[in-house]
Amino acid sequence: MVKLENIVKTYNRGRSNAFEALHGVSLEVGDGEMVAIVGTSGAGKSTLLHILACIDGYDSGEYVIDGELIGRLSERKMAAIRNEKVGMIMQDFALVEGFTALENVMIPLDFAARARRKRRRDRRETALKMLELVQMREFAHKPVNNLSGGQKQRVAIARAIANEPALVLADEPTGALDSKTTREIMKVFRDLNKRGKTVLIVTHDQAVAKQCDRIIEISDGVIVE
Repeated sequence: MVKLENIVKTYNRGRSNAFEALHGVSLEVGDGEMVAIVGTSGAGKSTLLHILACIDGYDSGEYVIDGELIGRLSERKMAAIRNEKVGMIMQDFALVEGFTALENVMIPLDFAARARRKRRRDRRETALKMLELVQMREFAHKPVNNLSGGQKQRVAIARAIANEPALVLADEPTGALDSKTTREIMKVFRDLNKRGKTVLIVTHDQAVAKQCDRIIEISDGVIVE
C-alpha cells in the first residue's frame, strides 16, 4: 500500500536556517496493515505524516501509494490524491463547528471528482452509512459543537473514510481524549482495519501503539525500528 524509499525532506532549502527533517527514510506498509509510528517531539513524525498524506512534498527519494508514484506531482493532482486515496484524521478533529455531523462527513464527498456523477441524495446516504459505521448515525443532524470529544473524533473518522480511501492516516487521534474514550476510538480503528482498511496511526502513546500490528519508531529523522 505504501512504500517510501530514501525520502529526504529539507525545510528552508538554500537558506542559512535550512533544516533536514528526514534523512533518507525508507519504509513499507502492506495492504490491510495497522501500523503505529512513534517518536519523541521533533523526531520527524509530523513531517513524515504530511508526506504520506500528500500535504507536503519531498526533496529526493520515491513515494508510492496504492501503486501510484507521487514524485513531483502538481498541487491539483496531490489534492485529488488527498481527497480520494487518503483519509486524514487530526488530533483537533478539524471539523466545521457550525455544521452538523452529516454536513461535515459530506464535505469530501462533495469535493470528490466522482461527485459530479453521483446525486446529492446518494452522497447523503453514503455519509449516513459512514456515520453508522462509527456509531454516530443518531447524531447526524446535531451540530458538532454540541458533541463530546469522543463523538467529534468519530465524526472525523467517518469524514476521513467517506470516499473509501486506500489509506487512513491518524495524527495523535487519542491525544485529547480520556482513557475510556481512547479505548472506544481504538476499537473503531481496529474495526476499520478488519474491514480491510490500511491504517497508520502517529502516536506518542505506547498503549495505543501496542494495539497495532507493527510499531515503526522514528528518531532524529531516521527510522530506527
